Amino acid sequence: MADATSDWGDWLPRAVESADPDGVSLWYLGCNGFVVKASDGTTLWIDPYVGTGRPPRTVRMIPVPFDPADVTDTDAVLVTHEHIDHVHGPSQAPILQNNGASLYAPDDALAVAREEEAWTENWEVSDDQFVDVAEGESFSVGAFDVDVVEVNDADATHPVGYVLRHEAGTLFHGGDTKPHDGFADLGDEYDVDLAVVAFGSVGRIDDKETGEPTVTKWYCDENQAVEVASELRADRMLPSHWDMWKGMTANPTSLHEHVRSFEHPQRLELVEIGDRVEL
Repeated sequence: MADATSDWGDWLPRAVESADPDGVSLWYLGCNGFVVKASDGTTLWIDPYVGTGRPPRTVRMIPVPFDPADVTDTDAVLVTHEHIDHVHGPSQAPILQNNGASLYAPDDALAVAREEEAWTENWEVSDDQFVDVAEGESFSVGAFDVDVVEVNDADATHPVGYVLRHEAGTLFHGGDTKPHDGFADLGDEYDVDLAVVAFGSVGRIDDKETGEPTVTKWYCDENQAVEVASELRADRMLPSHWDMWKGMTANPTSLHEHVRSFEHPQRLELVEIGDRVEL
């Protein structure tokens, strides 16, 4: 049930596999996907997606950077919500199948895996690899302690965010969140080194029901992205998702002007698909 063939062969999974971080390294997969690897080898994949969307409504604008069958030495896949570019059997089930990894996801995302896409029937995946998570809960995977936090994504039915804690630093991944009243409290609770914030433009996207082009806003605009990072008091902000969908792409360099007068984030971490950054 492959959805797409990698445009890049297997070099990206091999680069992750061979990497030996001093602390924690991240690779950007495009869209809102990341690989996070710790110095002890613990490797997490967050919202990896190699699908091409559902043209003509959603059209992928970036390369497919890996084949899930090439992914090795993975401990877990973390999913933020139930949308196709965040939970997707052809992108994620082979990772679970080949590595014995667990899928951590909120209930509505797990319903996609269990019912809509029937991962246990279409891949060699067992139900005990599915872990239901909700806001306020915590779990550990290898070197990472992970807290599940509340976010604000009105387009999703049950979205969550993750705060990954490691001795090298703290990473916030909010899925497709927009600003949220609770982020100031998270900023007080955590010393966020890097905040991943979904960023994009407003575009005309075909309505799901009618097929008519409709003005659509799925991600933070410039001001909202800065507000998220500022409330979290993040040292660095990494904008994601801006590269993915035709009609919704944006220029992340424009964020420089918006962060200039704010105390946080202190720095923008601008990356392209395939890039590696350090936490």
